[in-house]
Amino acid sequence: MKNNHNDKLSISVASLRDIDSVYSLRHEVYADELGQYEKNKTKSLIDNDQVKSTYILAHQNKKLVGFVGVTSPDSPKFSFESSLLKTELSFGLDNTFEIRALTVKQSSRGEKIANFLMYSAFRWIQSRGGKRIISMGRIDVLDIYLKLGMQKYNKNFQAGEVAYELIGAKVSDISSHITSIDSQIKKMEAMVDWKMNFSFYQPSECYHGGAFFDAIGDRFDDLSRIRTVINADVLDAWYDPAPEVQKMITNELPWTIKTSPPTRAEGLIKVIAEKRNVSNNSILPGAGSSDLIFLAFCHWLKPASKVLILDPTYGEYSHIFEKIIKCRVERFELKREEGYKINLDSLAIKLDQKFDLFIWVNPNSPTGLHVKREDVENILKKQSGCKRIWIDETYIEYAGKGQSLESFAAHSSNTIVCKSMSKVYALSGLRSAYLCASPHQLEDLKVLTPPWSISLPAQIAATYALQSNSYYFEKYQETHDLREGLVAKLKDIGIDEIIPGVANFIMFHLPTDFKSVSSIISECRKKGLFLRDVSGMGTSIGKSAMRMAVKDDATNKRMIEIFKAAVN
Repeated sequence: MKNNHNDKLSISVASLRDIDSVYSLRHEVYADELGQYEKNKTKSLIDNDQVKSTYILAHQNKKLVGFVGVTSPDSPKFSFESSLLKTELSFGLDNTFEIRALTVKQSSRGEKIANFLMYSAFRWIQSRGGKRIISMGRIDVLDIYLKLGMQKYNKNFQAGEVAYELIGAKVSDISSHITSIDSQIKKMEAMVDWKMNFSFYQPSECYHGGAFFDAIGDRFDDLSRIRTVINADVLDAWYDPAPEVQKMITNELPWTIKTSPPTRAEGLIKVIAEKRNVSNNSILPGAGSSDLIFLAFCHWLKPASKVLILDPTYGEYSHIFEKIIKCRVERFELKREEGYKINLDSLAIKLDQKFDLFIWVNPNSPTGLHVKREDVENILKKQSGCKRIWIDETYIEYAGKGQSLESFAAHSSNTIVCKSMSKVYALSGLRSAYLCASPHQLEDLKVLTPPWSISLPAQIAATYALQSNSYYFEKYQETHDLREGLVAKLKDIGIDEIIPGVANFIMFHLPTDFKSVSSIISECRKKGLFLRDVSGMGTSIGKSAMRMAVKDDATNKRMIEIFKAAVN
């Protein structure tokens, strides 16, 4: 198929005025050509009144060249019921859709039009929450169905001169198959003029870990399970929130839960500004750093924007740039053979290449490596090629006192610091974070921030956490000791390639003679230990990298016992 824009295959849903053309093409193929139906004077094959279908059309040069029908679960009947009783199926039909009447004009075959129509029908069903797809596929073109990931059910039928076979699959299984042939689907997207009211791809969600809720239960019906499950696949603090935080939340808990919070978190802003020695208008709070990431980047960036990220780094950044905004992304590679350290001279040269945004996670995730504040400032003062520089300081407190760039950002023309209060203040469940920058960077974002975006419990907890420095500083010191103890135990098992990070987690590579990461993670989960495969957080990180959160001493010992057994 040609890639000339005028020759692109146009995919759309049939309107009422298109139906006569659909019925006419059906007669041309199934009566005149294939002999499945008798010819009639109207030259039209209309639908059975009991089978209600939506038709997806393929046009080329404004001419109809093919179509496919999709029958939804609320149709009085499915097309396959003319040959088979529902009771004869080995599965239920809850939320099942039928793909039917896949048709391509004879003069247009051999141009993969049928593949486009099948994929379009699948996306129609997927976008409507379908669980299963069933179809009567013509045996002579059955490969088209099977390439989508459908399976044979070993039930054959004859309709006139045409032979059919019953096929189908769960939507989830087809989705997995589609993911495995992603490169082919991307080529298809470039060849089609997509006029559907949903995206060509199913929008993907960013993976963050948190699989431990599979064991606890996300309906929270038995929270006693939290005592047997180790959530080391996320980086929540191992310690509790400061005593003053717990006291202020629990003393008036019913009132705190039922009462609307201050509209713009004005009191929290004042406390942050006081503690960070910046002005109030340099602070923009949000319901966690993810809330602020999506708010800022979707406002600042367009598909034509050019962004630089570290590689590897926190996966949400590449997700929003590549999957949501779909802008141009360049990666500054941190090499395994160099211990994933940032070459600051090379970075300075790279930053002169005119980027709209650079993301610097410091300490980085998943490596945990930290670049000292003075070194970061030296780079930022010298560069002139970046419109904005975003410093993610989620774990900065673990790097020691005086390492944050908040004061620098508040007086900078292009630097924004993003501070999550989840990990270092033990407030992950409450969702609280803020941006610190020159006021001109935040003006537009403040207008876009909805009222009451931070809950009252989160505002109260964050306010008192910021005033409990001595408590948290002790916990940061304990975290360093716990991490070193965990590193020593990993080395005893035979793991030597451990990244010397500073945060509350450890990244390491498995030796080549160990089991695979996936098999070890699977074995650990059976015993209630959840760890993170970090291979997806970078393009060259390899398949042997894992990450383990630091916990209290007793939990660390349990983790090592489970991990050692899984390795062996």
